[in-house]
Amino acid sequence: MTGNSAPFVTAANNAATHNAAAHSTAEAAPAFTLVFNHDDFVVLNKAPGVSFHSEQGAGLVVQAEQALGFALYPVHRLDKVTSGLILFAKTAKVAARLSALFQQQQIQKFYLALSAGKAQKKQGWVKGDMAPARRGAYKLLSSQQNPAVSYFISAGFDAAQSKVAETQELNEQANALPAGLRLYLIKPFSGKTHQIRVALKSVSAPILGDELYQAVAADRVYLHAYALCFKDGGSEWQFVQKPDAGQYFLTQAVQQQLAIWGKPWRLSWPQYQMPAVKKLSGIESHLFSQPDCCSENNALDEG
Repeated sequence: MTGNSAPFVTAANNAATHNAAAHSTAEAAPAFTLVFNHDDFVVLNKAPGVSFHSEQGAGLVVQAEQALGFALYPVHRLDKVTSGLILFAKTAKVAARLSALFQQQQIQKFYLALSAGKAQKKQGWVKGDMAPARRGAYKLLSSQQNPAVSYFISAGFDAAQSKVAETQELNEQANALPAGLRLYLIKPFSGKTHQIRVALKSVSAPILGDELYQAVAADRVYLHAYALCFKDGGSEWQFVQKPDAGQYFLTQAVQQQLAIWGKPWRLSWPQYQMPAVKKLSGIESHLFSQPDCCSENNALDEG
């Protein structure tokens, strides 16, 4: 598609949905669903618990290539515990182009998370360098030489909202939303390993189920790649995928808030430019502005 139109794609309005089994058994949950299939790229909805690369079994890339019947070229990644939208190119040339858009902050990403922690603030910046910690975790530093940068907003729930969403996929009712949970919408301005997990932990709101970062146990780690927004090839692309796994994501209270956050790029996110990095090997860093494909803004509510 060419021109200035901005197709808005959700799993609900996209008929070309393809399931691929995460394991060899027919009863296993699908590793992904196909959200959108373009001549240059595909957008998948990854299930939680599916590794990006092959570990003891086939990872997401291998499974998707086998199910779709063509090669895929990664341009970004999701943690094993994270569900949601992930973009793959169909050729090496397109992969280079999309990878450059990610590096230049021209692809906007939005994540959802639930936390039972009492956060130090309801919205705001989390900035800092990251360093390896124990047991495969990372920690946030006070320095900002090459920082991980995220901005988040959030919404709380009262007891009256703790009801269960009715969905055709559920065979039995999920538990009501526990008191004290808070829903976070996070926009990362960089792409570091465990960035959002570390960011929320740093404000005393570790993601529900993320025991690596001292959160309480749950049926999954409640982190979901919710939306993508970018320009490519003369077109504007906007993708939204609600979480479809995790009993608390499916509660009526969360679903009602997602209706408010249905097009997150229209919210009034602050601007940010990464600090200049020292010249290395004759290559200078550049500063990039956010794309204007998400420039229709509304006021934020702290929730």
